Amino acid sequence: MQQLVFATNNRHKLEEVAAKIEGKIKFLSLDDIGCSDEIAETGLTFRENASIKSHYIFEKYRLNCFGDDSGLEIEALKGEPGVYSARYAGTHGDHEANITKVLRQLGGVDNRRARFVTVISLIWNGGEHFFEGAVEGTIRYERSGAKGFGYDPVFQPDGYSITFAEMTMEEKNAISHRGRAVEKLVEFLKSI
Repeated sequence: MQQLVFATNNRHKLEEVAAKIEGKIKFLSLDDIGCSDEIAETGLTFRENASIKSHYIFEKYRLNCFGDDSGLEIEALKGEPGVYSARYAGTHGDHEANITKVLRQLGGVDNRRARFVTVISLIWNGGEHFFEGAVEGTIRYERSGAKGFGYDPVFQPDGYSITFAEMTMEEKNAISHRGRAVEKLVEFLKSI
């Protein structure tokens, strides 16, 4: 069975992708290959950061692999927080502070258009392939819902009257940016 490394230690992400490929490829995490390195995300775009992760693993371990990068782009903020989504307020992973900063930045702004983006970089037999997923929506004026993570409590996808944080995991995954990018990755893997 072919093996494919996902440049993540997030078991939930790994299981989500593995379930979609139906056992045709064995997915491995960074833990599985003994990699505890912090891979610096120094790119200026999601595509660059995803590529940095996949190239790092491929060059060090010579294994087929993929990396991803995701974030929120807000139209009125000229695409911010973008690649800095996880550390927008300064500390990596401080979701509450990041949301507070976004709401403060948008204070008095009527244009609340935003989108979540995921880019996946796959290196398969030395060749690089990219897959992108996006979901359009708006930023609410205040938080709503307790599920999900990150900006989910303030992001309302187009066509819905609730935020990502008010959806079940299944509802969110069916329309999310990551889910859409993963579907494209899976279709590619099934074709090879």
